[in-house]
Amino acid sequence: MKLLLPSLLLLLLLSGGLAACSSSTSSSAAVRIRWAHDPETLDPLLASTPQAVEVINLLHCSLLISNPDSQAIVPWLVESLPAITQQDSLFRLSYRLRPEATWDNGLPVLARDVAFTLRVLNCPGLPTEFARAQYGFVRDIELDKTDPRRFTLLCSSASPDIVLASGDYSILPEYSLDSAGTFRAVPLPLLRSDTAEALRRYPALRAFAARYQQAQLGRHPERLPGCGPYRLKSWESNRYLVLERKPNWWADTLASAPPWLQAKAPRIDYQVIPDNATAILALRSGSLDLYPMPPAHDFNRLKASADTARLAFYATDSYDMLVAGFNTERPHLQDAATRRALSLLFNIPDLMQATHPGLAYRSVSLINPHDRLAYQDSLPDLHFSPAEAQRLLRLAGWQRRADGRWWRGSMGPLALQFSYQAGATEHETIALQFRASAASLGIPVQLRPAEAGMFRQQLQAGTTDLFIRRTSGNPFGYNFTPLLHTRGIGLYNYSRFSHPKADRLIEAIVAEPDPRRHARLLKRFQELLRQESPLVVLYFTRNRLIATRQLQAVRPLSVRPGYDVLSLQLTSPQP
Repeated sequence: MKLLLPSLLLLLLLSGGLAACSSSTSSSAAVRIRWAHDPETLDPLLASTPQAVEVINLLHCSLLISNPDSQAIVPWLVESLPAITQQDSLFRLSYRLRPEATWDNGLPVLARDVAFTLRVLNCPGLPTEFARAQYGFVRDIELDKTDPRRFTLLCSSASPDIVLASGDYSILPEYSLDSAGTFRAVPLPLLRSDTAEALRRYPALRAFAARYQQAQLGRHPERLPGCGPYRLKSWESNRYLVLERKPNWWADTLASAPPWLQAKAPRIDYQVIPDNATAILALRSGSLDLYPMPPAHDFNRLKASADTARLAFYATDSYDMLVAGFNTERPHLQDAATRRALSLLFNIPDLMQATHPGLAYRSVSLINPHDRLAYQDSLPDLHFSPAEAQRLLRLAGWQRRADGRWWRGSMGPLALQFSYQAGATEHETIALQFRASAASLGIPVQLRPAEAGMFRQQLQAGTTDLFIRRTSGNPFGYNFTPLLHTRGIGLYNYSRFSHPKADRLIEAIVAEPDPRRHARLLKRFQELLRQESPLVVLYFTRNRLIATRQLQAVRPLSVRPGYDVLSLQLTSPQP
């Protein structure tokens, strides 16, 4: 399923290429979808961008999948949600794979494929640091000696978040990647606890990691068999990517298959069109069927035009948010009082109107306001007030000297660097507004727009003071470990925030099975984040879709990619 959990940073990483789809990708049966950027990698272990995750979910299957209609987790590769029992301090999550599930060559998907996948997720020499953090609660796996499809995960908790994550990774085929079964002898607990000892006792791990990376599966997904409904037909970087439905997908044999086990479109053509104006022209000319997430101004303008006769418009509340982060390791940003003062320099209502008129809404935290049980509505919205920011700076120990600059003892003058992705108009608007507000107080702000790769390097290296990032969550779970836990520094904790109480709360949130206690922990966490202010949630945005009337059954969703790709189909052949 590869859900985009709250911990995942959604950077658009690559810039574009040719706008139009070549003749090799044209098909009267194809649903044509616009992409702004080529996916960086289609490796199911490493991909995190929305484009990559969307395709991986069509090529591969995980144990569980989300049902957006009920906002519940449902079985995908497995027959049912796990049976849960407790054994001493561990919880046993027992699954059985569907007997119909097969790989492309007809071999059944077996429990040993799940065990193999978990070992790969923890294999030394592969860049799977995020996976090790995200799925570290799985301590071991037991295979049933009498049923090759049955297995049990030994986990540190059985909370809803853990149950979700226990099935939220693409299952890999052992027969293709490790035909000799060399991984079967490697104990998963050893891989988790002592990679050096694992390498010493099992030198085949090093050789496997080298082979895996040499295969370049991220750019050659055709080398990795999947059990999803589609296979890759063609891919030209920065131009197009074409998926073709398998004629005999295993789920076609199911009687009364649920929607998540159906795939309607015979072919899906993803067209890379980085320029928004070109994408709109392609939509109007009929060479595109679906345009996800157009700029808010374009969406509103087209919706108000006569194009509604040929185009359908959808807007749904989402779990995507825009966040401004402070690098808490920088000397002048280490204390929470200074960060709280600077947070008041964002004019959030005006920014929402300038960037997403009518298509954004406020939140006091990383929790969506629609989650009424967990959202801490007792926290007030941040208000824009340079005067209050100035007062709080003085309370934090900063003094303004005769030249207008701010000093705190020998530390100063207070000056900031603000990094964001070049070409992202929304981010630039926010940075310019903040710089103007800070300048009114005598705080210089240097803007540092950078292309996507350089921006990511700045975030990873911690070489900036402030940054803008887009983050996405979902309604199914809250695991903030990579985003705000001390262990997340070096992963996606770009604010480099480290706080013992926050670490304990994050761990408790993930482990808590009772919904009401879980919600209380989340509210305490939101209060702590407001107090410490490592980041500012500026606003949540609404998912936006423009579709031609040729498409039927477009199902807009609140979670990424914002629509149900499996249900897409054409009403009539394209000209």
